[in-house]
Parts: sequence; structure tokens; C-alpha cells
Amino acid sequence: MAAHFKSLGLAADFVVLQARGDYLEAAGEVGSIVDLRVKRLRQAVWPLARYLRRERPDAILCAMWPLNVIAIWARALARVQTRLVISEHNTLSLAAEATKSLGAHFLKPTIRWFYPSADHVVAVSTGVAQDLLQIGRLDNGKISVIYNPVIGEDFDDRTMDQPNPGIQGEGGPLVLSVGSLKPQKDYPTLLRAFAQVRSARPARLMILGEGQLRGDLEALARELGIEADVTMPGFVANPYPYMKRADLFVLSSAWEGFGNVIVEALACGTPVVSTDCQSGPAEILDGGKYGALVPVGDPQALAQAMLSALDSPHDRAALTARGYEFTVERAASQYLDLLLPGFQPR
Repeated sequence: MAAHFKSLGLAADFVVLQARGDYLEAAGEVGSIVDLRVKRLRQAVWPLARYLRRERPDAILCAMWPLNVIAIWARALARVQTRLVISEHNTLSLAAEATKSLGAHFLKPTIRWFYPSADHVVAVSTGVAQDLLQIGRLDNGKISVIYNPVIGEDFDDRTMDQPNPGIQGEGGPLVLSVGSLKPQKDYPTLLRAFAQVRSARPARLMILGEGQLRGDLEALARELGIEADVTMPGFVANPYPYMKRADLFVLSSAWEGFGNVIVEALACGTPVVSTDCQSGPAEILDGGKYGALVPVGDPQALAQAMLSALDSPHDRAALTARGYEFTVERAASQYLDLLLPGFQPR
């Protein structure tokens, strides 16, 4: 979106706790990096307030609790008129229930105390919006649903890159999943489902992503006897070539806010099977029109849907067209209406 804003004559700062990460260089090409140089969230309040007081930006867009709370607090301390739009990208009630961390206990009260002070709240799906309305007691007129900006102008070009490591090989069709190796993605259910698929026909599974559960997932693959057909290359900056060449994309998550990877796979023309988790997949797949939806945590149902998808013809042009409904330009325009009401590009 920053690149799109730049094309309209707007300048963007990326204000980060620490200037590091896989996409730092890409962000620096379309905006300025502002490094707050803090290690903990609670340390960011005053540095962010000083930035706001010094630069006095016209608007700030902040994403995800608890950073949204920090931004609201910092703006109050800075005493500036900067317009503040906050966004939520996950179904918070489910995330809090799953993590059971000390910080999660503060989620609902801080949302109720702080979020009404924002100028507007964006949810990335209708499910996320409904969840926010329930736990945050927000004014219904103060929250909007804007689907994520997923498909940019360079999407087609990026799908043509050569996958590294390569994905060519024998052993049947390729099933692909993309996401961090963490509990939210529920890869154990995917592995158990794939084991059932593998017992019925030749197939290969590739999971792109890295995380704390790698050892557990590798052990489960060995226990299920499918380790020879499962590949986990780790984090891949550009997953699109893999999606383009895969025979099936699967999302097995226990919960989501939206599900960017589903949109990306569809835009590649790749069939999709997803859990019907809260929130996002059912909205993207239009209730199952563009891909099968199965119950969360049900390996047998997931395996059956995968087998059916692998053995059925698909209208790949229709899948691609659906994916291309979630463009950067569309989302950026909607965000801009909230960030700078009345703005006219030069």
C-alpha cells in the first residue's frame, strides 16, 4: 500500500520497534524506516509519542493488538491531531484463548478502554469485525471491513521466478501449504490428513515456513511414516512460484483473521482446500464456491476433501479471477478514504 500511496504523491514512514526483518529492504524502497530502537512493546510508548510530536504526520495506520493500544496511548501523550486508524488482522478472542499468556488477560479490557479513542477501526474480514464488536463494545459505525491488499502489479512476474529449492520430482501431485510452524496453523492435522491421502494414492506435501514447532512436526511425520513424502524447506520470501506449480493448496489453520495465502493460491489458479475456521477462509472462498471448506481439526474430513480436489477438474480461470478481486489498489483506496478523508491525488 505504501508503494501505491507513493504513486499518488504521498510519503510513508514505516515506524518499527527494531529495524530488522525479512522485508526491511523492500519497505525501505517505498518509504522511510523509522527505528524506535526498543526491545519491548511497553518501551515504545514514549519514543512513538516523540516521533508523532516531531513529525506530526497527517495520519497513522497501526496494525494489531497490542501495538494498537501503544499507538493510541502515544498519540494521547503527544497531543497531536494526527488521524489514527487501527486495524485488526486476527480473530482476537480465539487467539487469546489459544495462547493463554499473561498478556492475553489484558486483551479484552484494553480493547474496551483504548479502541474507542481511535478515529476508525478496520477489520480484515467480517468475522474479525463481529469478534471485535463483541469483545470491544465498539460503535458499529466506527468499524469497517477491508480485505487485505494481496495482489499487486508485480504478482504475475513474481510467479514466474524459479522455485528454490526446486519442486519437481516424482511421487505424485504436489500438495502445498504456507505459513509459520506454530499452533495457529494446526499442521499436525494436515500431516495426519496427508497420511490418509498418501495411503490412498501417491502424493507429496511441501510446507513453506519456519517456527518453533519444526521438531515436533518432523517427529510426527516420522511417526506417521510419511517423512519421505514431506518437505519443509523453511521460510521462502517468494512462495508464488511454488503456488503456481502446486496441484493443490491446503490451509489447515485453527483460526485466521483473513488468509492471504488462500488469495495468493487462487490468483495462481491453484485449487484450494481450507478449514472453515474463524475468520476469512469462508469469505474468500465464498462459502465453498471457490474451494472446499472442512471442519477445524478433522484429519479425515480434510483428507477426503484433498483427495476429491486432486481427482477433480477445476476452472482455473475462475479461481484466478477470484484471487484478483483482492488487489492492493482496491484496499489502498479504501484505507486512504479512512486515513485522509477528502484527499485528492495530484
